[in-house]
Amino acid sequence: MESLALAAFEELGAALTASKALIGPLASAGRLAADCLISGRGLLLCGNGGSAAEAQHLAAEFVGRFMSERPGLPAVALTADSACLTALGNDYGFEEIFARQVKALGRPGDVLWALSTSGRSPNVLRALETARAAGLRTVFMCGPSPPAPDAAELIIEAPASATPRIQELHLLYGHLICRLAEALIFENRDRPQP
Repeated sequence: MESLALAAFEELGAALTASKALIGPLASAGRLAADCLISGRGLLLCGNGGSAAEAQHLAAEFVGRFMSERPGLPAVALTADSACLTALGNDYGFEEIFARQVKALGRPGDVLWALSTSGRSPNVLRALETARAAGLRTVFMCGPSPPAPDAAELIIEAPASATPRIQELHLLYGHLICRLAEALIFENRDRPQP
């Protein structure tokens, strides 16, 4: 049993070391989120399964607080409304559950932040396509080698192959983006506040 735990820690440690190469893209995502929020726009987040839970978790970090006491920031997880998800899935197909919400709720200048461990989830890719066509900015957190290298304006590929490690990295990356956005919005007093 201890060997299983040790292997997981070693795997995550190697992925964390490799993730240092993503500092630039993560900083860009933090700036993108901050610019969006400063301009009075909002964040839309989506994903399936564990990524759906992470989308909800990250939206809550923005609406509530992350590291500092500050005003709530507009963020919504498109995964959280079960009535909406089941109605859209039933009426339009599962592939459209996020895209339809992006069409209804998204506005130019908003950011769609999509998560997919495989990078191949049809409903997530469809949401990104819809967002880009509607003038939203896009961030895509995924595992290595997504099938569509132009799926989003900013793609952050977790350097791991196991789904649990990718999800662990995505949560870390999400927390870093939240922290960077908070710092840019509320700790840089030269910038306008939302």
